[in-house]
Amino acid sequence: METVIRGAAIYFILLIALRLSGRRTVAQMTPFDLVLLLIIAETTQQALLGDDFSIINAALLIIVLFSMDIGLSYIKKWAPRVARIIDGTPTVLISDGKPDLRAFARARVSLDDVLTTARVEQGLEQLTQIKSAVLEADGAVSIIPKE
Repeated sequence: METVIRGAAIYFILLIALRLSGRRTVAQMTPFDLVLLLIIAETTQQALLGDDFSIINAALLIIVLFSMDIGLSYIKKWAPRVARIIDGTPTVLISDGKPDLRAFARARVSLDDVLTTARVEQGLEQLTQIKSAVLEADGAVSIIPKE
């Protein structure tokens, strides 16, 4: 039973930590983010398994984590408000060619990130060519060019 409780607790702690760290962390991994991810993985492994490194304990933990993930997906499907809390909502970064500096700061995304996405995905070279840019809930940036 201890493994189930540990697994559930770590699952929610990681979910909250990832949600609070922002979508940028998931969408654009830097070397610092990779090192942080590796350290978190090692720390999580120790917290999840404790002193019991048996196959049965590991299998039980895997089943608990997948069950929680599946259960949470059903809860998000039935309760859109919960889905918005967990997954977030899209954030408009640029509207009618004007950047929203507060939105950039809240999302921890730079104008350079958006301009890079505009160049790569749309072939746009300047801010004046962008009608709007939206940071999606999954961390991707959608660019809508001006006509």
